Amino acid sequence: MEIIPQVAEATRNLHAVISEKEPGEPTISNVEDVAQQLKASGADVIVAIGGGSVMDSAKAARLVVSQDQSLRTFIQSEQTVRNPEIALITVPTTAGTGSEVSGGAVITDEDRDVKVGIADSLLRAQHAIVDPVLTYNLPRTITAYTGIDAVAQAIAAVMSNVRTPIGNAIALEAIRLASDALIKVVADGTDYEARSNMACASLMAGLSMNIANCTAEHSIGQALGGMYHLPHGLTIGLVLAETMERERKHIPELMERIADALGAEEDGSQDGTRAVRAVRELLSRIEIPTLREVGARVEDLERLAEQAMDDYFITMAPVPWTKEEVIQVFEKLYELEKR
Repeated sequence: MEIIPQVAEATRNLHAVISEKEPGEPTISNVEDVAQQLKASGADVIVAIGGGSVMDSAKAARLVVSQDQSLRTFIQSEQTVRNPEIALITVPTTAGTGSEVSGGAVITDEDRDVKVGIADSLLRAQHAIVDPVLTYNLPRTITAYTGIDAVAQAIAAVMSNVRTPIGNAIALEAIRLASDALIKVVADGTDYEARSNMACASLMAGLSMNIANCTAEHSIGQALGGMYHLPHGLTIGLVLAETMERERKHIPELMERIADALGAEEDGSQDGTRAVRAVRELLSRIEIPTLREVGARVEDLERLAEQAMDDYFITMAPVPWTKEEVIQVFEKLYELEKR
């Protein structure tokens, strides 16, 4: 293979430091370790290759170095995010989190068993390289969990109280692509056209989240993830339909648009129930488990509700939630025996 002389010269003095993340959700300790390596390396660029947890870790580690303070200190105070001097390139190997283009990162505070969300436009990557080939060998379960996160983020962008027509346009197309492609790639991971559509849907869902925001499904899901150390996408899938059931009563006309994007048949109801039914069917077909099946305990519901109410995303709902409503959602989820 012939190497272009200019490229060879430009890369002659490059030095790479590899930091390999262990499987699982990123923790504050993980981020601090990566930040120490990053600072010691004097790197000019971070290349984050992996799923949402890898990309979120890279964003948070760069934040720590840029702010010159610990992540825990930053989280516990109200500060302006500094413009990072280190560039970030994201290369997703999953299709769903949208972290490759979003300004958000979700990190687990292992001392409190809660997930903490950080969001700012300055956390976004300078470049995102999205190639569906990198998702071809993704296991079935991870395909399902990350994929339903893309669907949820796009749906949330339409429901959010800061939604916009532009954000809706991107989100609805993401829903249309993902609702069909996700079923196909979970059933057959070698369906490369569907893999490509899922990669596109993930990117678009991330963009729509930048324009609008996530809503209660992320707050309620992240409470579960923090307490039980569950994968992010799984927790969002666990609660998505029940949160939509609550929201449809407040924004039925928007839910009808979501239902159309999901490909739900028209039934004349005009109350948003089509969208909820379509999502329930999707969750069943990709075999998202129930709350009981992941080991949730009924005695934890009160604490879970408190954590969800303390999370930022729930404030983005179309109409404010009460703690009682969150408890009701958890109770309904706990009663569900099968999809």
